Amino acid sequence: MAEWSQEAEALMQRARRALAATEQALHTAVASLREHTLDNARVSSEKLDQHQLVSYDIAHSAAEAAASWFVLDYAESVRDHISDPGRGLTLEERCALIFTAEAIEAIRARLELRPADYGISREKLSTTLDSESLQQFCVEQLAAVRVAELGRLVLDLGGQTGSYLLDEDHEMMRASFRKFATDVVMPLAEEIHRQDLDIPDEIIRGLIELGCFGLSIPERYGGLQSDDQEDNMGMIVVTEELSRGSLGAAGSLITRPEILARALLAGGTDAQKEKWLPMLAAGDPLCAVAVTEPNFGSDVAGMKCRATKTDGGWLLNGAKTWCTFGGKAGVLLVLARTNPNPALGHRGLSMLMVEKPSFSGHAFEHRQAQGGAISGRAIATIGYRGMHSFDVFFDNYFVPDENLLGGPEGEGKGFYFTMAGFSGGRIQTAARAVGLMQAAFERAVAYANERSVFGRPIGAYQLTQIKLARMAAHLLTCRQFTYGVGRLMDRGKGDVEASMVKFFSGKTAEWLTREAMQIHGGMGYAEETAVSRHFLDARVLSIFEGTEEILALKVIARSLVEKASVTQQVN
Repeated sequence: MAEWSQEAEALMQRARRALAATEQALHTAVASLREHTLDNARVSSEKLDQHQLVSYDIAHSAAEAAASWFVLDYAESVRDHISDPGRGLTLEERCALIFTAEAIEAIRARLELRPADYGISREKLSTTLDSESLQQFCVEQLAAVRVAELGRLVLDLGGQTGSYLLDEDHEMMRASFRKFATDVVMPLAEEIHRQDLDIPDEIIRGLIELGCFGLSIPERYGGLQSDDQEDNMGMIVVTEELSRGSLGAAGSLITRPEILARALLAGGTDAQKEKWLPMLAAGDPLCAVAVTEPNFGSDVAGMKCRATKTDGGWLLNGAKTWCTFGGKAGVLLVLARTNPNPALGHRGLSMLMVEKPSFSGHAFEHRQAQGGAISGRAIATIGYRGMHSFDVFFDNYFVPDENLLGGPEGEGKGFYFTMAGFSGGRIQTAARAVGLMQAAFERAVAYANERSVFGRPIGAYQLTQIKLARMAAHLLTCRQFTYGVGRLMDRGKGDVEASMVKFFSGKTAEWLTREAMQIHGGMGYAEETAVSRHFLDARVLSIFEGTEEILALKVIARSLVEKASVTQQVN
């Protein structure tokens, strides 16, 4: 027994050394990018844009490396919790080792494709990515027989993907919302998707009763969150389980109240907090967010939707798009230009809480007594159905002064309130990806055990076993990467890591749901099979809450270069 424990420990240490060597090559690439993009000791956006491919690849590689560190730490924590630490490799360690080896090989393939662009010499490669110890570790871990062995273990365990390692409170939350997702959401999910229906009241009422809409609201305002401590982990666990039920019909319902709550807590007046936060916690009214415009998404500084001062309030004119849940919502959080001077950019933007009646269906229109109007029509989408995303149009729509977020002092600060509101959106999207992947993975494992081809279950074939092993390793890693970053955020850290995990989990969900669909063969292409819905839903994850390109270029790569610049100055 002790011998097995020593072997496991030795393998984990080899993984860490191989990953550290990989990061040495990555650090060289970041340093090279820094040299090409600095202007007077500051990172130049213009110069960074001249190296977009390098920036994207570095960001992608850094996310994979970070995921590897998180999953290795997690796997070692699992061994600390088991009753027989001397036993052979755990499921968690097998997944962590295989994922880390795959990540290293992916980074290696990326950087060695054009080493000159990353400033990496052949000499540097020989001591890092091409070192004998690194290559031997990867060859051993990625051998077909070893990966297939993990696949058989996953099948024997019925698709189990490792211990969650949650504390008692969060485990109770997970169990409660998993039951709700299984009993209430899943039986309704297919019809909602196929018929493009509204989310039924049965789901919304049930989540209100569970306190779902108060997860990001402090207890003093009627929410579930402690008054003195954020609970990103609670939000992550709930989001994951609801997304396992349905991404469009449940997994995203708490996103909008969280954004509005965070914005209110960051910049709202005392009166606004006292009025709106208890209402949001009770799910009355439901809310939506209207930031994106037809020609402006991530580039908020160029937005055109305007609010003009009038007696007692503001007149709102213009258009917004991708306003998810905009029909059912009774209040929209709208980012509008309150100062017409375009030179002010984002400093001319303010946040308004725009009240309207709640409407069902795919279109709405409301005219105020004073003549202003708001209308909207749902955008037809291939997936993510149930919430409905709307084009929204404002025509002299009146918003009272009391609904300017932050009051008079909040004018011109809308961009900053937006950032505060969206701060949890990326980690929450990672949780949505994990829940969606879990649902697809469960379907794939079940089908692999049930479906027979040439007289044998398809799960008995090596290729299926390898597919399932890789899916399990990536799913487990994305979950623990998300949990790890959530814990960092609860300590006031992890902003860049939140972008990394959102970036990586979104891409992974698209691949994993495709593999689940492929395991189903022709049935995977049929609408009657849930994996087709999972595949379509997954596509949105790399687009909303920051497209993968924006995250890679404008957030992750830039942050890595800036951090390297600070390190260089200190040294």
